Amino acid sequence: MGIFSSIKDAIFGKKAAAAEPAAPSPVGTALDAATSAMAAAAAAPAPIGEVDVEAILSAEAAKSGQDLNWRTSIVDLMKLLGIDSSLANRKELAQELGYTGALDGSAEMNIWLHKAVMRELAANGGKVPADLTD
Repeated sequence: MGIFSSIKDAIFGKKAAAAEPAAPSPVGTALDAATSAMAAAAAAPAPIGEVDVEAILSAEAAKSGQDLNWRTSIVDLMKLLGIDSSLANRKELAQELGYTGALDGSAEMNIWLHKAVMRELAANGGKVPADLTD
């Protein structure tokens, strides 16, 4: 699994985890079996719709209590999601996303990475404000 997949799973997984219903209590009647089957069908993962990336990250930032600038910093975004933000991981992420500049951890690379991650999240079903992708 690549670094971008870890980022996407960390964000999109929070939506899926919040939507999981409680497990039904076991009862032996046919009606309960039918009800359980319908509940299971309803709980089956739906195709990923639009995930409000900004809302999820804002809530996560508030919950963490850390002062992280995830809106502009790839390092802070990765830290917020509990992903190693080392230069080695950012280099790997840059290669995954097709960065062609120097893999030196420069401001140029990091800004490009942040915007590329936001664009990829949007391309994979995330609702991302335009100012985070430009």
